[in-house]
Amino acid sequence: MLQPKQRKYKKEFRGKMGGLDLRGSELAFGEFGIQSLDRGWIRSREIEAARKTIVNYTSRKGKLWIKIFPHKPYTKKSDEVVRGGGKGDVDHYVAVIKPGRILFEIGGLPEDVAREALRLASSKLSLRTRFISKHQK
Repeated sequence: MLQPKQRKYKKEFRGKMGGLDLRGSELAFGEFGIQSLDRGWIRSREIEAARKTIVNYTSRKGKLWIKIFPHKPYTKKSDEVVRGGGKGDVDHYVAVIKPGRILFEIGGLPEDVAREALRLASSKLSLRTRFISKHQK
């Protein structure tokens, strides 16, 4: 699964997620992609599940670009810990997603195959998405 090799600080605050994602909101590499309509966090295992679904459906034809990376550590305390005692250990990593962000791009495939592959992949994600294409206005 995706995670950073090293970080300056091991733990991080939750942060705010206001506004739209203006950077990364247009197709850069492929002809088709899925764009986020919600804001939230996507776990690294969701990204991997979506990637595996696309690769499996397309039979490894075409080219896939993953446009997001889980940089943010998510901490969690173990179940039987009393209150207090500070922040918990890092449990997994998440990618911060704002509306408008392109999550995956795909190229070198017919539109119907790309549309179905990205539809299956978007069902693995916890946010609402939409299919976009370079050819549409």
